[in-house]
Amino acid sequence: MTVCVRSICKIINILSRMSEGEDGAFKAVELAEQSAESSDPEPQSAAQLPLTQEEPVGEPSKPAEKVPPPSAPGPEAGGSRWKTTLDQFKLRRYFVLRPGTLDHAIEDLKRLSDQEENGNVLSVWLLAELDHWNNERERVVLITENTLLICKYDFMMLQCEQIQKIPLNYVDRIVHGGFSFPPRSLLSRQGEGLRVHWDRQREPAFSSRWNPFSVDYPYFTFTYHPVRAIDDKFAELCELKNFQEQLFEAARAAHERKPVPGKANGVVVLNQPILIEAYVGLMAFIGNQNRLGYCLARGNIGF
Repeated sequence: MTVCVRSICKIINILSRMSEGEDGAFKAVELAEQSAESSDPEPQSAAQLPLTQEEPVGEPSKPAEKVPPPSAPGPEAGGSRWKTTLDQFKLRRYFVLRPGTLDHAIEDLKRLSDQEENGNVLSVWLLAELDHWNNERERVVLITENTLLICKYDFMMLQCEQIQKIPLNYVDRIVHGGFSFPPRSLLSRQGEGLRVHWDRQREPAFSSRWNPFSVDYPYFTFTYHPVRAIDDKFAELCELKNFQEQLFEAARAAHERKPVPGKANGVVVLNQPILIEAYVGLMAFIGNQNRLGYCLARGNIGF
């Protein structure tokens, strides 16, 4: 009986030892696997790898140049652009600038010129005429072989309204210079002009001086047309210096070809101030400020 009990106890001890040994071995293997897995480094993904740029051998890397930010335009530049745009808008209101208008006027005036009386047309000019009360009026001037033609042309209706003729063999004086007024005059005018005299012996009457509509004056006064700065074509057509030179040559040739009996033939060119004998000039001030003497687009006016 005691033998059986002892044998049973030994069997139980052996079984308990075997179970402890198996658990210990299993735990040891499991711990070893865990330590091996933790010791291996994890592979890095492509997104985690640092990007490097290859540099050429022998060339040191240059620092990136700093591009300065664009400077903002100042108030003066904006003001000049606005002023130029406004001036261009004002100039575009003149009907003479409409495409084909000036060419049509020149061809029309050439047809109206009598070739037998006036001869061939030498040159055409776009100028502004000043009367004795300082009123500006738009004029197309033709220099022919025998005559100076001052034409009032309507650029809106494309028709000639008036032509004044001056024989070139009667032109005796050409005055070029700035404008001047009497000492007590309220008027003033900037720039320069050209005055063409054809009868130096005759002076305007007292009644003609105070009559704003008088045309009994032995001279014409011209100045620059406002559109002369629009482009090179109009700058050439409005240039007073070239007009003076061609008028002088045409008048000198006319004097040689057809002298006037009892008159000193020849043309004198003077450089001196051009006197305009006007004192108050309220009509001239209103008319010149509003360009009433020009064919101008004045907007929609109606009732």
